[in-house]
Amino acid sequence: MPESVPAPSASPAPGAPRPRRYFFLLLERFTLVSFAAAIEPLRLANRISGKPLYEWRVVGEGGVFAACSNGTRIMLDGGLGETQRDDTILVCGGIDVAQSSTRTIQGWLRREARRGARMGALCTGAWVLAQAGLLDGRRATIHWENQDGFAEEFPDVTLIRTVFVEDGSRLTAAGGTAAIDMMLRQIARDHGNELANRVADQMIHTSIRSEDDHQRLSIPTRIGARNPRLAQVIARMEANIEDPISPARLALDADMSPRQLERLFARYLSRSPKRYYMELRLERGRNLLMQTDMSVMEIALACGFTSASHFSKCYRTTFGSTPYRQRGTGAPPV
Repeated sequence: MPESVPAPSASPAPGAPRPRRYFFLLLERFTLVSFAAAIEPLRLANRISGKPLYEWRVVGEGGVFAACSNGTRIMLDGGLGETQRDDTILVCGGIDVAQSSTRTIQGWLRREARRGARMGALCTGAWVLAQAGLLDGRRATIHWENQDGFAEEFPDVTLIRTVFVEDGSRLTAAGGTAAIDMMLRQIARDHGNELANRVADQMIHTSIRSEDDHQRLSIPTRIGARNPRLAQVIARMEANIEDPISPARLALDADMSPRQLERLFARYLSRSPKRYYMELRLERGRNLLMQTDMSVMEIALACGFTSASHFSKCYRTTFGSTPYRQRGTGAPPV
């Protein structure tokens, strides 16, 4: 378990600025890797510098333990107490984040934001900040698996599909190791690039990503095929879920015949372009079904289907259950 408050090797010099303090708010079923990826750079910055540059507290609504998504329990330093101006609160989210976002937590976040605390989120924690209205008019990111539902649920937030986003006093990281990159940015800003680079070396983090880096692997890497035309067509499919493009049009725009496009998909993906496109749309539908309160009809339209019945039929064929039956079974694992 990460230490709650670091034991610095040296006390602050008289008149030196106080250590920057972080509060990690652990939601039930939070993702452990994101939490560890955010707290460890702070510990290493203290160790390498030999100074207490950072302090932190691990808090939660219950004030005793928080269980992460892999079942491990983390002891908390306390409950939802007061912060000071310029402290930073990082909401650590994970599975079923909407259910973990209680009124008590949202009220505390709003209150501490008014007191001057910076607000941040890891993994799905951005959902909680958005529910509290703390991301309205801001840019933010969230784990790629939750982006579809987030975009539908919070239209006043500008969703950026990168590893992390910093918009003024709001910080959001997509999850996993993205928290390392976001925290290295903070360390570099506070104490210079040299210290941030030394922390990265300690973590065997050989390439520090920026706000412009995408969350997911490239399309060729994901599908295991490095055919530029195939990647081009799939990129267009992914960008046009609500208004699907016909295979004939996709082929024409990629400077191929429909028969060539069919052969390309059969060779590399063992399915037709139409089938692959359908799977993309249904996966988007599944995410919306699990992550939002949208009606089945609204989800069908958002995924390019003209009726709920057609969507339901295709969904059952692919996933073995109708949307109506599957709703409420929980979100896909993060």
